[in-house]
Amino acid sequence: MKQWLKIEKIPCLLASSYEKATRMVIESYYSPVADEIVSHMPDGKILDLGTGPGYLPIEIVKRSASLQIVGIDLSRKLIQMARVNALKAGVPNRLKFQVGNAARLSFDDSTFDMAISTGMLHALKDPIRVLREIYRVLKAGGEAWIYDPAKVASHIDIRKWKASLTFRERFFLWWFTLIRLHKPIETYSRAQVSAMIEATDFTDYYIEDEEDEIKIKLRK
Repeated sequence: MKQWLKIEKIPCLLASSYEKATRMVIESYYSPVADEIVSHMPDGKILDLGTGPGYLPIEIVKRSASLQIVGIDLSRKLIQMARVNALKAGVPNRLKFQVGNAARLSFDDSTFDMAISTGMLHALKDPIRVLREIYRVLKAGGEAWIYDPAKVASHIDIRKWKASLTFRERFFLWWFTLIRLHKPIETYSRAQVSAMIEATDFTDYYIEDEEDEIKIKLRK
């Protein structure tokens, strides 16, 4: 897919249907990922790139009182949802959500102990630039864990999800599909990911290639 055709954020008109889908996989997907992250990083400061409605950061801080997380997303609507979700979960003090572009992070150098991302890499117009920004904001020894495209879709009960949609949500999903903005996910191969990483300052990395997800772990 040509880079300029990629849509890096969930369109506002699809935000509510996307939120309903991600809410359905809190226990089956986000909770196990949160367990994995917290077991490795029980304290410190984490940056979540492409945070969406914030369910992964919420699950992470529920498991550790010593973690602080900043979640960024290009979608203002999803950031608003994330703030509401954090408040409902009773963890707003250790979470900060803000509109932000992963290719132009507003944070100082060496700010975070860890950076995480689930399902964002394949949608980026300039993934190498984003990886370079991640490197810049990580502290020495800090790690980035990237899950792509993330196994979220395989955990969604499609019939139940569609039944939860309003007429308006169904219409906009149909419309975006019709005009070909809502396209099937096109993922990167291990070789493509390796080439991207080698174009950055990351030298210590590991790629785990599973059936429908690539896990990338990088250390600064």
